[in-house]
Amino acid sequence: MAGKDPAARAAELRALIEHHNHRYFVLDDPELTDAEFDELVAELAQLEAEHPGLLPGDSPTARVGGEASTLFAPVRHASAMMSLDKTTTYDELIAWGARMERLGAGRSAAGPVDSGVEGPGGMAFTCELKIDGLALSLLYDHGRLVRAATRGDGEVGEDVTANVATVAAIPRTLFGDQGPRCAGVKPAGVSRAAGRVPSLVEVRGELYMPIASFEELNRRQALAGARQFINPRNAAAGSLRQKDPAVTASRDLGFWAYQLGAIEGGPEFSRHSETLGWMREAGFPVNPHIRVVVGLEAVDAYCRVWQDQRHSLDYEIDGVVVKVDDLAERAELGSTSRAPRWAIAYKFPPEEKTTRLLDIMVSVGRTGKVTPFAVLEPVVVGGARVSLATLHNEDQVRAKDVRPGDTVVVRRAGDVIPEVRGPIVALRPEGLPQWEFPALCPACAQPLQRAAGESDTFCVNESCPAQVVARIAHFASRAAMDIEHLGEATVRQFVEAGILHDIADVYYMDYDEVAKLEGWAGTSVANLRAAVDASKKRGLANLLVGLSIRHLGATGSQLLARHFGSLDAIAAADVAVLSSVEGVGSVIGASVAGFFASQANRRVVERLRAAGVSFEGPAPAALPQVLAGLSIVVTGTLSRWTRQEAEAALIARGARSPGSVTKATTLVVAGRDPGAAKIAKAAALGVPVVDEDAFEGILERGVADS
Repeated sequence: MAGKDPAARAAELRALIEHHNHRYFVLDDPELTDAEFDELVAELAQLEAEHPGLLPGDSPTARVGGEASTLFAPVRHASAMMSLDKTTTYDELIAWGARMERLGAGRSAAGPVDSGVEGPGGMAFTCELKIDGLALSLLYDHGRLVRAATRGDGEVGEDVTANVATVAAIPRTLFGDQGPRCAGVKPAGVSRAAGRVPSLVEVRGELYMPIASFEELNRRQALAGARQFINPRNAAAGSLRQKDPAVTASRDLGFWAYQLGAIEGGPEFSRHSETLGWMREAGFPVNPHIRVVVGLEAVDAYCRVWQDQRHSLDYEIDGVVVKVDDLAERAELGSTSRAPRWAIAYKFPPEEKTTRLLDIMVSVGRTGKVTPFAVLEPVVVGGARVSLATLHNEDQVRAKDVRPGDTVVVRRAGDVIPEVRGPIVALRPEGLPQWEFPALCPACAQPLQRAAGESDTFCVNESCPAQVVARIAHFASRAAMDIEHLGEATVRQFVEAGILHDIADVYYMDYDEVAKLEGWAGTSVANLRAAVDASKKRGLANLLVGLSIRHLGATGSQLLARHFGSLDAIAAADVAVLSSVEGVGSVIGASVAGFFASQANRRVVERLRAAGVSFEGPAPAALPQVLAGLSIVVTGTLSRWTRQEAEAALIARGARSPGSVTKATTLVVAGRDPGAAKIAKAAALGVPVVDEDAFEGILERGVADS
C-alpha cells in the first residue's frame, strides 16, 4: 500500500493474518482463498525484510499454521510440524538450490537431467503432489494407532484420534490388512523382512476429500437445508472436526502418507524415498505419482507436467512439494524457525479467488432454457480475467445462497467455465435479501415454466427474440451448418433489422437489404451468400444438430443419420422406433418425436427443403461395422479431419465417440495439443493412445488388425 507508514502497514497485516488464521484453523470458515492469504504473508515478509526493526519475536511470518481449536484436547508434537517455503517459478527453484549449495549440501542441486536416483554430482529430489487437505500426525505404539493430531500451530495440535479411527484409508495396525496398498514409490531396497514393527513410529500425511465425494456431500447438505462447503479442503477439515465421530465416519475421506517422523526400534533409512516405500509396505496409502529425479531442471519438468494434468485427478492439488531425498544432506541443511531448508512447495497459479457479486442475471438459450449467471467485480483467476460465472440453475442458487452484494469464491479450473463456489457468509452485509428467480422471461416478458421434477426453467415462447438469435447462431455454427460470416453478433444484427426470423430465413435472405446495413458491402455480402449456398450440402447429421432439438447433440445426430439415412425417415418414426436406436434412448427419442410433431417446426423444415438443403445422410449399413461396440475418444486437433468428421467416421463404423475417458474406453485418438486430462486419465487406466495415421488404419481395418 503505497504511501502508508511501514510500521502501521506491518501491524495491520499481522492483525489480518491472525484473523484469517483463526477463521481457517479454528472455525473452518475461511474468508480468503489460500492464494490471497499467501499474498498477505508475502507482503508482511517483504516489509520485515526491508525494515528489520519491525520484526517482533511473535510475527506470524515466523510461525507455522494457526492456533488449535478448543473443541479437542491439545497435543504437543514431539517435533514441530513445520510449514514450507514457497516458489512459483523455475528461477526461484534455482535460487533455492543455490542457497542449499552455499549451506554446504554435498552435491550440486542443479545437477543433470536424469530420471534415476544417482547422478554425477547431482542432488536427488522426491517430487510429491501437494494435496489440498489437512495435515495429520499419526502415532503408533508397537504397531497400533494410539493418537492422531492435527498440525495446529506446528507445536500444539488437536487430539482427533476417535475421529481419525473412523477413516478407512488410515490403518489401525501396521503391516495388517486394514491399510490400502497403493502403487506409490517402490521400497528402494526396503523389503517386508526389514519392516519389523517399530516400538514407536510417527507418520505424517494429508487428510483430504475426493472431488466426487465433496460434490455429493454438498448435494446432501443442500437437500437437508444445511450450509454447503466452499471447497474439498474446507469439507475435509469440517468433517474431521466433529464432536461426534459418527459424522466423520459418514464422510468419504482419504489420506496420503508423505513423511516419516520419529521412529524407534525399526529399520534405519538413508533416503526419504526408502521411508515412503516402508510406509507403503506398512499399510499406508502413498501417492502413486511421487517420483525421484536428479537436478532442478527435472524437478521443473515434473511440476509443469502436473500443472497441466492436475484436473485428471479425483482430488485437488495446488502444487508440488520438492524434498531433498538424501537424509544426511537434510540433516546438514537443517531448518529455519518455521520451515526446513531441504524442502520447498512449488505452487501452481491459483484457481480460486474472492470477489464481489454485483448481480445475478439470467440468459435465454436456443431451446428456451433460462440459466442464471453471476455478474462479478472483475478478478484474475486461473490466468484469465473473469467478470461472469455460471450459477447453473435455480436450485444451485438457492443451495449456495449467493446474493447480489456478497463476497464470493470464484473458481476457474483449466478451460472449465468459471463458476461461483459459494459466498463468504461472514462478510455478508446485514439485511442482504435473497435473490429470487424471475417469473417472466427477460427477453420477451412471457411467463417462465419449470416442469415438476426438473431443475431447469424454460421460456416456452418460441418467438422469444433471445431464443431466435441463439437458434439461428447455433444453426450457422461449425458444429451444425458451418456458415462462415454468420456469427452471433451478425445474427443479432440481422434479427433486429427484420432480415431473419427463424433458421429457414437464412436461405431466403434479401441480400440487397443486407448490403444496406452498417459494415456490409459488395465483397462481404458476396462471401456470405457463397457460404450460405455451400452449407446446403452439409448433410443430414449437421442439419439435425442445427435444428436445436432438445437433448440431441452431435453424437445422437450421427447415430440417427446413420440409422435412418434421411430426415423424412426420422420425422416419420415414432418414439419407440427412435428410442430403439443404439445409443439414442427414450429421452432423445421422445424429444425428436416431439419436435417433428410440432406444426411450426414442420413448416420450417419444409422451407429448408424448398431452399435445397440436403435431407439425406449415408445409406444404412453402407460401411462395414469394424468398430461395432467400441468406445473411442478423439482429443486434440487432427490435420486431415475436423473433430466432427472424425467422430462421424467412428460412429458410421459402429463405434461410440464420447467426450470423456472412462474404464469403458477402448482407445484414445490424439491429435495436436490433446487434452492433458484425457491423456493422463488414459495412462492411468491403461487405455491405448494412437495418432492420426493409426486412426485412419483403424477406420479401415478395425482395432484388432491395426
